[in-house]
Amino acid sequence: MSDVKRYIQKRAERDVEFAKNFEEGYTDFKIGVMLRQAREEAGLTQEEVARRLRTKKSAISRIENHADDVRLSTLRRYANAVGANLQIRFSQSQGV
Repeated sequence: MSDVKRYIQKRAERDVEFAKNFEEGYTDFKIGVMLRQAREEAGLTQEEVARRLRTKKSAISRIENHADDVRLSTLRRYANAVGANLQIRFSQSQGV
């Protein structure tokens, strides 16, 4: 286990608020990474996706870097623009 993972695990064990916020933030981060990867796998730049969505490159950058506040309709349009299929699934939280 890396030092970072060990730190996160120990901190989460003693700080419930940290654990909650870390998981939420990490989920948002993962969504942004998935969007960027889908775009790159399609061989598209942010500018090309922006053109397809009739928006600006800065909007695409914001979607990829701040995915915590993206509407479902925007995710659908983004997926369509990069030739991907949007799938949503639920999984049990570790605290439930």
